[in-house]
Amino acid sequence: MSELISKNIVPATEDDQPTRRLFLGVGGLAGLGYAAAIAYPVYRYMASPVEESAAATAVTEVALRDAQKIPAGSALMFKFGSQPAMLIHHRDNTWVALGAVCSHLGCTVQYVPARNVIHCNCHGGEYDPTTGQNISGPPPRPLKRYVVKLTDEAAVVSRT
Repeated sequence: MSELISKNIVPATEDDQPTRRLFLGVGGLAGLGYAAAIAYPVYRYMASPVEESAAATAVTEVALRDAQKIPAGSALMFKFGSQPAMLIHHRDNTWVALGAVCSHLGCTVQYVPARNVIHCNCHGGEYDPTTGQNISGPPPRPLKRYVVKLTDEAAVVSRT
């Protein structure tokens, strides 16, 4: 024993040993951390449709400033809430606002003025640009249609 004290080596006591309680506490905290790391993305995935639908219904109209300046035979893409939409100025000076989300798989559609159709590049679906009706390809439903009112300074697009 005198050799241990002279070399500053003190024998371990029971208080110095890690206890089962400490091990379980550290293991429990690590388990909670891992559970939170897995649960948070799952929660965000599950909550996002609810948030998106609330955001979509919150917007009832959009004012597009200087929309009258777009030339006839062209379209202006804009956001109606969280969804893309398009305002089409037809060659006969009529205005139509349609949702720009394909009813097949949710791709964004484009107005093709040379052919006077709305085309989905994902699977070749096509829509009538005056009514939004699906005219060819896999889309099962027409595009969402909005009401357009022209004022002196803007085109006001609202829900039907």
